Amino acid sequence: MKSRDEVRLSLPSKGHLGQQALDLLCDCGLTVRKVSPRQYAAAIPALPALTVIFQRPGDIVVSVRDGSVDFGITGMDLVAERRGEDGALLVLHDALGFGACRLCLAVPESWRRVASVADLRVHVGRMSHPLRVATKFPNLTRGFLERNEIHSFTLVDAEGALEVAPTIGYADVICDLVSTGQTLHDNRLRTLLDGVVLRSEAVLIANRAALQSRGEVLELARLLLEYIEAHLRAEDHVALFANIRGESPQAIAARMFEQETLGGLQGPTISPVVTRGQNGGWYAVHIVVRRDSLFDAVAELRSIGGSGVIVTPVAYIFEEEPDRCQAMLEAVGGVVQGGPAEPVNGEGKE
Repeated sequence: MKSRDEVRLSLPSKGHLGQQALDLLCDCGLTVRKVSPRQYAAAIPALPALTVIFQRPGDIVVSVRDGSVDFGITGMDLVAERRGEDGALLVLHDALGFGACRLCLAVPESWRRVASVADLRVHVGRMSHPLRVATKFPNLTRGFLERNEIHSFTLVDAEGALEVAPTIGYADVICDLVSTGQTLHDNRLRTLLDGVVLRSEAVLIANRAALQSRGEVLELARLLLEYIEAHLRAEDHVALFANIRGESPQAIAARMFEQETLGGLQGPTISPVVTRGQNGGWYAVHIVVRRDSLFDAVAELRSIGGSGVIVTPVAYIFEEEPDRCQAMLEAVGGVVQGGPAEPVNGEGKE
């Protein structure tokens, strides 16, 4: 492969996954700027060293795997199907918070005695021909069936909607992506109770060799993970400001620590309130709490004398280096020190 200097991030070119990837990056402060809708290249002003290109979700996996692209955002279902077995592709972040779906086995509703994979195995043993499974995920489907000791089957490669395959008659069952299940119901199909092959959502992937050999790629990977982790962590939190009267910051903190939700990230920030006259023992407190604990936190603040409670969203929470950064460094066997990463001796772990 021809060497190149630019660092590339590939995003889905269309559909919900593509828009949600753009929305996530925008929320992370990494807005993608595209000069023309017809162009298949763009830039992220906050990361000028990174070139953005747009591809079909399945092609993103192949491009990252073969090294023509350094990073990609796509579905875990496609990564699991097409990543290969040589360890060329690393999953840097496995939970970007969108694109959730399940790859499932679905059978006709008329197969009333087939509710589980075990039932399907019995049913296949009674069939006069191998089970015909229509799917766009042959590797994952084959592995699932073989792990469940269903060996008499053939995989049918189909384009378009798979749900019609059993009705038309060119397949007996399907293995396809399911979100709500309404399309299956409309076509008189149902999933097996234990027929989930894979649970999927959008993930961030990278080429292992690029991370190992190019310091600028590894540094951009760390920046991407920092921004994404800080934003996703902040989504679950809000900041609270309130005024509380007390003898001292330490006394107020002691009352707050007695509550269930007022501990903050490391503890509350407490400072004197400057008034026109004397202070009067008023202090301002600032804490960050989980969003799902907001109303409990407000009630607890009031119970210890808090007033004028203000709630604001949190854009980022930057803490110590994310665990995913450390996992990446362990996988590639090196760190950025102003140059390329040290190559790993043998296969890195993932």
